[in-house]
Amino acid sequence: MIRVGLIGLGMMGRHHARVLQQLEGVDLVAVSDPGGDVHGAAPGIPLYSDVASLIGHGIDAAVCAVPTALHEPVGMQLAEAGVHAFIEKPIAADSAAGQRLVEAFSARGLVGAVGHIERFNPALQELKRRMDAGELGRVLQIATRRQGPFPGRITDVGVARDLGTHDLDLTMWLGGARFQDIQSQTATVVREGREDMIAVTGRLDNGVITNHLVNWLSPMKERVTTVTGEAGAFVADTLTADLTFYENGSVEAEWEALANFRGVTEGNVTRFAFPKPEPLKTEQAAFRDAILHGTTGIVTLEDGLHTLMAAEAVVNRTKTLKP
Repeated sequence: MIRVGLIGLGMMGRHHARVLQQLEGVDLVAVSDPGGDVHGAAPGIPLYSDVASLIGHGIDAAVCAVPTALHEPVGMQLAEAGVHAFIEKPIAADSAAGQRLVEAFSARGLVGAVGHIERFNPALQELKRRMDAGELGRVLQIATRRQGPFPGRITDVGVARDLGTHDLDLTMWLGGARFQDIQSQTATVVREGREDMIAVTGRLDNGVITNHLVNWLSPMKERVTTVTGEAGAFVADTLTADLTFYENGSVEAEWEALANFRGVTEGNVTRFAFPKPEPLKTEQAAFRDAILHGTTGIVTLEDGLHTLMAAEAVVNRTKTLKP
């Protein structure tokens, strides 16, 4: 059993508390939050107001679900105490802080993971499995749309570091390469100094073209990832955890004008059936297994750092406009 502590019992922390209490091989032995357990997420579990006291309780690993500005100081405390850590995304407030975390955990041989939960969505897990099996052939383009209303709980970062990092991370994971180039446009509408709309185009090191639409300004919530390849296109909806394949076919269209418009031949459309476990449970199990068995299914601190660097490029390589 891994003795785990949870730091932060807010909107995300309460879900971590629920999952950690259900996960085999894990014992949630203590929690910490200066505001207390306002959601009643960990009844009967020792509650501390500071991280040092939590560490003093005796833990092997910790889940850090605190505001982004606290990721580095809390993470460094854990590293110095020899505690494995799962840190919610983004890895830190800026890439310099992220680099310090990477170095601290690496120097001590500790497992460090970042909570990019979209990688563990069943639709994207199934998509990745099928891509790795060669069902799509050569990957040509990855496009994402992540749009919805502004969440009042987000106060410390803009949409690039909050929502955008999901898509930047999953794109590098699916594409099997890191970003070579990023260009973007942003807009600030809701809060001064915090971008809440971005449009990004990029290219991965292996030549895959990417584009991403992300905002907090749409009344329509959508979470869609489309991967186009030689054999067709996969469309993953991570709100419903559905995966659909639009196949390039071999049936020629007899209507000449329609054939010219389509560009490629039309094939079958298939929506797959597959198991759909809760992403947070899959993510926490991967962290557990990395500690116990050295498996590689986590989003590493190095992965999280590169994702944050990409998000910084999104913000810094454009002129921010205020409509």
